[in-house]
Amino acid sequence: MSAPEPIPGARLLFSHDAAVAHLNHGAFGMVPVAVQRAQQRVREEMEANPHRFFAVGLEERIAHVRRHLAAFVGADPEGTALVENVSTATSIVLGSLDLGTEDEIVTTDHGYGAVDLAVAATCRRTGAVHRVARVPLEADDAAVTAAVLEATTPRTRLVIVDHITAATARVFPVRRIVEAVRERRGEQVAVHVDAAHVPGVIDPRVSDLGADFWAGNLHKWAYAPRGTALLAVAPARRARIRPLVLSWSTEAGFPANLEWLGSHDYTPWLAAPAGLFVLRTLGIEAVRRHNTALAEYGQRVVAEAIGAEVPAATGLPMTVIPLRPGVASDPEAAAALRRRISDELAAEVGLAAWRGRGYLRLSGQIYNRAEDYQRLAAGLPKLLA
Repeated sequence: MSAPEPIPGARLLFSHDAAVAHLNHGAFGMVPVAVQRAQQRVREEMEANPHRFFAVGLEERIAHVRRHLAAFVGADPEGTALVENVSTATSIVLGSLDLGTEDEIVTTDHGYGAVDLAVAATCRRTGAVHRVARVPLEADDAAVTAAVLEATTPRTRLVIVDHITAATARVFPVRRIVEAVRERRGEQVAVHVDAAHVPGVIDPRVSDLGADFWAGNLHKWAYAPRGTALLAVAPARRARIRPLVLSWSTEAGFPANLEWLGSHDYTPWLAAPAGLFVLRTLGIEAVRRHNTALAEYGQRVVAEAIGAEVPAATGLPMTVIPLRPGVASDPEAAAALRRRISDELAAEVGLAAWRGRGYLRLSGQIYNRAEDYQRLAAGLPKLLA
C-alpha cells in the first residue's frame, strides 16, 4: 500500500516543528498559520481597547460565529452554544439533569476518560449509578446498538455514547442508538453524543440525529483555535440547561447563559470561522480522503514493523494498532511509552490502555508525509524490545 500524494503546499500552512513527526493530530489539533493570525488580530483589537471590545457588540459577534459553526455541523443555531470543549459540555449536561439515587447513567467502555471521571463525580454527588456497556472492538453497528441497549434499565436517565471513539478510533451508529433507546426506554432517557472528533471528519447533521445533547470540538479536525466547541441541545431540554459559571447573562437562558463569561478569552471562538475557510479552500472531501488514506498507510507500515495485527479499516483519519500483551497495558505505562517515543524517536503519537491492552493511535493530516510513519516504524521495534 502506497501513501497518498501530498497536497501541494500543505506543510507551509502550519508552523509546527518540522523535526518532529506529528502523528497525533486527534489529540490537540494543529492551528494553521492563517488562523493563528486571525486570532492574533482579534487579540490585538481586544488589547487596544478592552472596555470597548467587551462592552460593545461582543455578544452579537459571538452569536454570529455560533450560527456559522452550527450550520457547518447541521445544528439548530438557536439551540447551540459555544463552549470550551466537549469535556466542559459534558459537565454542563450532567449538571443540568436532576439525578438521584434511583437513577442510572450508561456509557460504553470506549468512552473518553475525562467523561468517565465526570460521570463518577456526578454519581458520588447525586447517588446515581454508573453502568458501562462493553462493546467488542470489532462489533458491527447492530452489536454496538444491542450492547448499549442491554446496559439500559427502567432506571436509566442518561446514555452517553461516542460518535467517534478516542481510544479505539471507531465510528458508532449514534442515530441508530438514539432510535433504539427511544423505542425501548421512552423520552425519559436523555442521550448525549460525545462527538469530540466529528467536526471536519464526518458530516453529523446534528439536527437529524435525534439526540438530546450533542457536543463536538472544532479545534481538532476543523482547524479552529483550541478552546472552540459546540453544545447542541434539543428544544425540550434547553430551558433546564445550567451553566457551570453564573454571569450577567444567566437570566437570558440558553445559549447566552453558557456563552457569556465576562472577561473570558473569546479570541478562539471569533477566529474559528477562519479555520473553516482554510478547510473549505483546501476542499473538505479532498482533505478527508487524503487524511484517511494517510492514516491507513501509517497503520500498515507501523503494524508490519512491530508484527502487529491490523484492525479493520474504519474510514477515519485516525487508526489504532494493538501492541503485544503486557506493553502499555495500563494508563501509567501508556503515558510512559508515549513519552519515550516522543523523546527518543521525535514522534508524537496517541497511546491508550483499553481493556488491559495497549493501543497505539496514529492520525493522518495534510502536513504529514510517508516518511513520518516510516521513521516511527524504523525506531519502534527496538524501543519495544
